[in-house]
Amino acid sequence: MGSGGREHALVRALAASPARPRLVCAPGNAGIAADAACFLVKADDVAGLVELARREGAGFVVVGPEVPLVLGLADRLAEAGIPVYGPSAAGARLEASKTYTKQLLLKYGIPTAEAGLFDETAPAIQYLRSRPVPIVVKADGLAAGKGVVVASTRAEAEAAVVDMIERGRFGSGGRQVLIEDCLVGEETSILVVVSGRDYVILPTSQDHKRIGDGDTGPNTGGMGAYSPAEVVTPELLSEIERSIVRPSVEAIASEGIAFRGTLFVGIMLTADGAKVLEFNTRFGDPETQAVLPRLATDLLGLLWAAATGGLAGQRLDVRPEHAICVVVSAKGYPDAYPSGDAIEIPAALPPGVTILHAGTARNPAGRLVTSGGRVLGVTATGGSLKAAAASAYAACDSIRFASKYYRRDIGARQLRRL
Repeated sequence: MGSGGREHALVRALAASPARPRLVCAPGNAGIAADAACFLVKADDVAGLVELARREGAGFVVVGPEVPLVLGLADRLAEAGIPVYGPSAAGARLEASKTYTKQLLLKYGIPTAEAGLFDETAPAIQYLRSRPVPIVVKADGLAAGKGVVVASTRAEAEAAVVDMIERGRFGSGGRQVLIEDCLVGEETSILVVVSGRDYVILPTSQDHKRIGDGDTGPNTGGMGAYSPAEVVTPELLSEIERSIVRPSVEAIASEGIAFRGTLFVGIMLTADGAKVLEFNTRFGDPETQAVLPRLATDLLGLLWAAATGGLAGQRLDVRPEHAICVVVSAKGYPDAYPSGDAIEIPAALPPGVTILHAGTARNPAGRLVTSGGRVLGVTATGGSLKAAAASAYAACDSIRFASKYYRRDIGARQLRRL
């Protein structure tokens, strides 16, 4: 269930299962429609999605985006007797409320930044003036990956507070704000398949959130990712598991939440060690597009084991290749951007390249057109990150639509290290 590049990546990976499943997607997009039967039921139509699953005789449901999980889709499917991969609304609250997650992290002593919570402007600004800059202002609720302002000055931070609390930039969920000390370092994304107290850590990746090259401009839902993130050495990953992953899984279970789904742990690698930036409760986008091509393990079997309580003892086999995903967006994203631009994708692509659709549709004439801010995910695999990036960017250059825009430095940090 879902309609973005993450869901197209999931569809492709599930279709490759030896179980040879029949796949149905709602609502899907123009690219997913080539790989699965699509039904135009919106992601926030919980009753409609449950009815679709019943009508199609679904034996298993995999939920992509966060909104239906927060609205209780997994709970309703479970009540209907349909196995589902994705946490209950209680588990999805870890993404729906940054405040709730921060309180859980502090309660269980899991490394994270110092923070204050506010729903009124005056005390928020008073707190800001007592903290060093840069500083981070976060909308408490869901904001499609855009409700975070990393302010380099107090004036910028104060403007963000006013924008969220008084002007309601991110709706009611943004009228409560979390103000955090800014953690400095490199980010990494740890995707964990969880079933109660059992878990499997997927290959590491690194996302690029800012719209512009050199990590400039506003935050987006993600402009690209690569895997593995070699800054996370085996020794560091073991430490992250010991200090963050295992305590987080245990903390969630100790709160009475039977979590069965993906725990996405956003981590900053600081000079004082790894610290949690955020939890999401679904696969990351675009991390998924870079991680799944590296799995040799049957994804369908893995997710089924998590959903049905059989994850203990599961092995994860990972291919040695590197993978990269470059997001091709409509110019103007994450703010105003055009839609309806005709898209041309060459029939012949460089070896190892896959085009995953995100914001695409068919116009009345059947032409492929843009229909969202993030339009395509160009994913490539190769024997090295350099080789994978060269293939991905050659494909990006060959794609045509009027408002095409993409960052040209995905993976640059790792390539510089190499």
